Amino acid sequence: MTNTDSRNVQATLSQIHSLAQAGCEIVRLAVPDRTAAQALPELIAASPVPLVADIHFDHRLALAAAEAGIHGLRINPGNIGSRERINRVVDTAKANSVPIRIGVNSGSVEKALLRRFNGPTPQAMVESALRHVRILERRGFERIKVSLKSSSVPDTVRAYRLLAERTDYPLHIGITEAGTLLRGGVKSGVGLGILLWEGLGDTMRVSLTGDPLNEVLVAWEILRSLDLRHRGPVIISCPTCGRTEIDLEGLARAVETRLMEVPDVFTVAVMGCEVNGPGEAREADIGLAGGRNRGVVFRKGRVVRKIAGNDLVAGFLEELDRFLDEQRNQAER
Repeated sequence: MTNTDSRNVQATLSQIHSLAQAGCEIVRLAVPDRTAAQALPELIAASPVPLVADIHFDHRLALAAAEAGIHGLRINPGNIGSRERINRVVDTAKANSVPIRIGVNSGSVEKALLRRFNGPTPQAMVESALRHVRILERRGFERIKVSLKSSSVPDTVRAYRLLAERTDYPLHIGITEAGTLLRGGVKSGVGLGILLWEGLGDTMRVSLTGDPLNEVLVAWEILRSLDLRHRGPVIISCPTCGRTEIDLEGLARAVETRLMEVPDVFTVAVMGCEVNGPGEAREADIGLAGGRNRGVVFRKGRVVRKIAGNDLVAGFLEELDRFLDEQRNQAER
């Protein structure tokens, strides 16, 4: 999801393109007022990926987004207004072939359900979502996706499990308000990892405080770790120990930065000791085994270069560039 001011078309488009380049396949953006809604046609026309409008409180914004050609709506029918207004949104979405994601967060469960279930429990979240689903179904609308998000990993997992038992609609999964990069990445990895491993989830968002580019990078790492989707190189680096005699952390970060926008799938090993280093580097498509005052570069099991210790970063990045050039040349043939 973008975090720019949606009324600023150029800033928002710039972020959308950055997210798409990093591998984001659907971008959601907030539409808080009429000016933001008026910017949608230009954003939709220039976006490289489908856009979802995030709408709260004002049903007229949802109507405008659907009529502008938005690719999807995210609404919580509970805060859109009266039944008549909800019906207008649903009918307009249906007329324009716009799917609707019903988004229920633990913080937005209706008061009656909070009293009935003694709080925003997984059961309360599921019941809230199904109530909203029934509203749409009564209008003959079935292009529905559902999300149930909590900042609690166990509650989120339980909620999706319960919902999957009661409906076959696609699920959008996520841990909401997960936190900053470290804490949020861990919580999202655990929660989404469980759900994906159980076969639950059709689309996903990693919610992190800060740059949304990190959300995309963490999401791909989650998918890669479960062998579900692959994009970009696998980077193997050892955790460092008392045997490490090179700046392995600096080298690994330099490699990560160099490969940040590379979509090709291959394996890179950045190793810093003599125990596992040579073996891991030899098995990778390209790898470095670093030791005292030198490093050895492997390409698919063969030694292709030895680099002096003070030139390790520049030398290995040079070999990486050569490897990438060869990969591109082979792909073009």
